[in-house]
Amino acid sequence: MFQKSRTTELMTMKTNTAQTSVSPFRGLKIAALVLGSSLVLAGCAGNPPTEQLAVTKSVVNSAVSAGATEYAAVEMKAAQDKLKLAEIALHDKDYQEAKRLAEQAEWDARVAERKAQAGKADRALQDAHKGVQELRQEGLRSAQ
Repeated sequence: MFQKSRTTELMTMKTNTAQTSVSPFRGLKIAALVLGSSLVLAGCAGNPPTEQLAVTKSVVNSAVSAGATEYAAVEMKAAQDKLKLAEIALHDKDYQEAKRLAEQAEWDARVAERKAQAGKADRALQDAHKGVQELRQEGLRSAQ
């Protein structure tokens, strides 16, 4: 009886293993799957946001030229700090963080530049009012 069940068990094993024949393309399929997966994962890492960083640097430089360090020191400092952090994140290959920081730095610099432009316009307006006052006083003196 033991012999008969053992023979039946061996027959079952042979039958089951015989049914799972290995396809000649199985290795190729696995290699393609592994290669495809690695490409997808590499694509998920993203591309370095070098274009965004270039735009941000340009906007920061433009804000500095507009006088943002004088008229909007807080916003300008924030933009410069975020730009430095974005460059560090880029170096560390944390592209998503680098892009986020670069975008924030860009908008901080744009705000700083607008504040600088507004500050300059306000100063020009005050100078114009002062000039008008001086002309009035001079006109009153010459009339006397």
